Amino acid sequence: MKKKHIAGIIALLLVTNIITAFASVQVATGSAKEVAQTKVLERFLKKYYLRSDEITEKDFIEGRKKGTVAALNDPYSQYFDEEEYKQFMESTTGEFFGIGVQIGAVEGSKLITVIAPIKGSPAEAAGLKSGDKIVSVDGVEYTVDEMDEAVKHIKGDKGTTVTLGILSEGDGRVRDVKITRDEIHMESVITGSIGDIAYIGLTQFEENTVDEFTEAMKAAAGKKGLILDLRGNPGGILEAAVGISDQLLPEADIVSAKDNRDKEVFHYTSDEESWNKPIVVLVNGGSASASEIVAGALKDNKAATLVGEKTYGKGVVQTLVPLPGGGGIKLTTSEYFTPSGVSIQDKGIEPDVKVSLPEDVQAIGLEHRDQDTQLQKAIAIIEKSGR
Repeated sequence: MKKKHIAGIIALLLVTNIITAFASVQVATGSAKEVAQTKVLERFLKKYYLRSDEITEKDFIEGRKKGTVAALNDPYSQYFDEEEYKQFMESTTGEFFGIGVQIGAVEGSKLITVIAPIKGSPAEAAGLKSGDKIVSVDGVEYTVDEMDEAVKHIKGDKGTTVTLGILSEGDGRVRDVKITRDEIHMESVITGSIGDIAYIGLTQFEENTVDEFTEAMKAAAGKKGLILDLRGNPGGILEAAVGISDQLLPEADIVSAKDNRDKEVFHYTSDEESWNKPIVVLVNGGSASASEIVAGALKDNKAATLVGEKTYGKGVVQTLVPLPGGGGIKLTTSEYFTPSGVSIQDKGIEPDVKVSLPEDVQAIGLEHRDQDTQLQKAIAIIEKSGR
């Protein structure tokens, strides 16, 4: 009882201190009032926060910047500090230092899941496999809610090491896997063939994607049809999506966009050169942004058959702006429209042929076509075309 009573007194005193502190700035008005309240809040945090010795003035400055952009309540707009900006720019090139593993969240699990190790990467050499769970990084445990922080610690300079706590399916214990970081190149274009049908999978749209796609299309020249796999592709660089659409379409509209004043800010069209054989595009709920630009352009121009499930529905464009002194902002600046004039924001694109994957499917793609019902349907459509 006494402990509860004392705790109650302490709590009362703290609340009183807060009230007194904020009362002292109530006479301020307008923006001056807000500035004063912010300063009082920061002083209070420095004085009473349990780990106040870890707070620096830079933390408050960066926090204000992040909060300003976060106030937009736009999931696609973001402020980057100097290190975050550097990492984001690396992600658009497909070149970075790390262990080479794609990770994500899986429904029903609070642990970070390995989607796939990148081919030829240190992660693949260390034996990481799809479905493995990353429990810890250098002894510090992380969950999916802390994935961004975990990524920061997984990445690092070439030649340095990181130890991951890995829990594999069917294994009841966590094992430590020590991996030496190296320069990583993530393939954005995956190629192959199924008999006389060309297969090209795009994992994301990067700076080199168009050049790699061009080479893949040269290899596909003698095939009777093309399967373009955009499943799970989260998007990337707008120009890459336009460049790929241009190679597949005859002279036609690709995509346009308008800003907050309803002014058209860009309008891309293709030239006469095109792929004149059947195309099937595979899409699902993970096909977003630049993937939807390609899918929408091909569907609206009746240049391809879309197979799979409805796409994600990201129909807005972000502009990346570097800031003086380091850092930058990724800001939503326009909304794009498919050739038919439709905005797909929060709506997605419906496939022409809806095909769901079996609940027990383990993997999809060229190497798993025996269980990939969407890929099987794409093959059947091109075979049936008879061209």
